[in-house]
Amino acid sequence: MPYGSVKVDSIITSTQTLTADNLVTTTGTQTLTNKSLTTPALGTPASGTLTSCTGLPISTGVSGLGTGAATFLATPSSANFAALLTDETGTGANVFATSPTLTDPAIVGTILEDVFTITDGAAFEVDPGNGSIQLITLGASRTPKCTNFVAGESVTLMVNDGTAYTITWTDATWGTGGVIWKGGTAPTLATTGFSVIQFWKVSTQVYGASVGDVA
Repeated sequence: MPYGSVKVDSIITSTQTLTADNLVTTTGTQTLTNKSLTTPALGTPASGTLTSCTGLPISTGVSGLGTGAATFLATPSSANFAALLTDETGTGANVFATSPTLTDPAIVGTILEDVFTITDGAAFEVDPGNGSIQLITLGASRTPKCTNFVAGESVTLMVNDGTAYTITWTDATWGTGGVIWKGGTAPTLATTGFSVIQFWKVSTQVYGASVGDVA
């Protein structure tokens, strides 16, 4: 039985009705519902929704990707990410903002250091996490701490003694017996301007040295 360009060579039972909707022709627009196609060659469909599709290979099934993109999507390593980029510098692992480890970095230009003003208090904290240059104006004689000071960190502290106040550097957070001073003695604070002190930590001990006084 010819119908359009399709020849039907099947037996239609008494309970079946053969209509145009039952046939798939090679021309015209038709909608297939709940049909399974086995290894069809679809050519280039005009449109389609792939929400429920699986098994699409990135390397051969997606076009328009940059060089190295498919490799990175399959194996997202630092090396594959670097290969994907076209303007990277240096080698090694990717670096993120918080506490990265950098090996022999070459830094071009001036490093911008954070300048932090400490809030005065009886046991104010010198915390390198707040900045590498810190200032404090004393409201009374104080005994500061350095609870968060980590080995390898350093801080430049500028102290305005207010009205001839003093600082006691013996808190245990500085190390056994407090700060170990260059020359063996804590600096005397200037009565005007700032006394500038450099601190650095090795192992569990903080060391200090007077840089000098500035107006």
